[in-house]
Amino acid sequence: MNSDVPTPGPMPAAVRLRLITLTADALPAIGDPPAALRKVADFAPAKRARLGGNQIAAALEADPDFRSHVATQVALVLPALSEWVEQGQVPQAADPVDTAVVLWLKRPQGWEEAYTDALRGVQVAGAPQDNSRLGKLEARLAKAEQATRDLKSEHRARIDEIKAENTALRRKLGEARATLRGSGEEAQEQVRQAQERAERAEAERATAEAELRRVKATLAEAQSQLGAVRSEARTERDATALRARLLLDTLLEAGQGLRRELALPAVSGSPGEHVEAEVAAAGTREPSSAGALGPASPALLEQHLAMPRARLIIDGYNVSKSAWPTSSLEAQRVRLLTALGPVVARSGAETTVVFDAASQSHRGVANAPRGVKVLFSPEGVIADDVIRDLVAAEPQGRVVVVVTSDQEIVRDVRRNGARAVASAALIALLGG
Repeated sequence: MNSDVPTPGPMPAAVRLRLITLTADALPAIGDPPAALRKVADFAPAKRARLGGNQIAAALEADPDFRSHVATQVALVLPALSEWVEQGQVPQAADPVDTAVVLWLKRPQGWEEAYTDALRGVQVAGAPQDNSRLGKLEARLAKAEQATRDLKSEHRARIDEIKAENTALRRKLGEARATLRGSGEEAQEQVRQAQERAERAEAERATAEAELRRVKATLAEAQSQLGAVRSEARTERDATALRARLLLDTLLEAGQGLRRELALPAVSGSPGEHVEAEVAAAGTREPSSAGALGPASPALLEQHLAMPRARLIIDGYNVSKSAWPTSSLEAQRVRLLTALGPVVARSGAETTVVFDAASQSHRGVANAPRGVKVLFSPEGVIADDVIRDLVAAEPQGRVVVVVTSDQEIVRDVRRNGARAVASAALIALLGG
């Protein structure tokens, strides 16, 4: 594959749109996309090409490895055409747009001439026509929506008019009946006309009542949704109360541990209360030695885990790939979880290991030791976002330690009050 040869001439809009669409569909299947496309890969399929088209085009142009991965995925979608391109025997009946896309991605020896031939078959003029038609359709849609709003407003006004007319007609009908005896044929005709108008008004009133019933049904549905929102708000309040209670328990246990560490006797009051309070307050400070320890120091990690009710969150593959890069992912998971057992048992920290499974539908077997929870990120969700959610769920003030060397995660969790430790610190604590 000749990936360094420049593209011969500008790419038509139809070819560019097809290329971006195929790449957007293939993004979730690419294990390590460029950094600029990681957030684009999390978009809904319908939004990837529309919102991330420029980033996708730039990455394809600048990153040959990424372009090669995309070519592999496109070959699964267009297998016959990809095979023809590899053999240099593309039939004339093949779609010129797809042919140009596959040639541009694969770039076999001498692809430029075939690519130029494919571009000649592309109907570039179709794209402006489509855009024009789309603009007309959008204008028609906006006009129809405005007409609907005007019709609703007119309908409400018409209902009010009908009610008023109905009242007036009923009054006239009564007056006509009162004067019927002396009015003769002319009065009878007026009564008949009044009755017809009354019947029309009654029909329109029935229509208005049906509309009113529909509005009431809409109101009932809105009230039901309001009830659901209120229930969700109560659930959120319960979660907040749980976090606050956990923080309170942490503070209480920290105070009890501090009292035991300082061996403070129980007193009912003495002239030395002020001095004792200062000593107790000084005991809550973080040891000065921690400031001299770097984020890759296992001693710093042990100091954090020794604090009361510490919470440990581990970026699984970030640690295992650094420790055992030549092993398979399954072997890395087994070695990491096995080595974590003694550390967690010794520290007592609440521990969760998060493994990235965003591009996988199958989850591997993970036999976690006692005290260790294992999470695989949902399909389409990277482990980084799961770690951020776990940190955000913890109450402010609790000791939360995140083990990762991903600087983007480090910055995010520190903003939420967590303490970040490099993967090398945990690897050293596990014994390599």
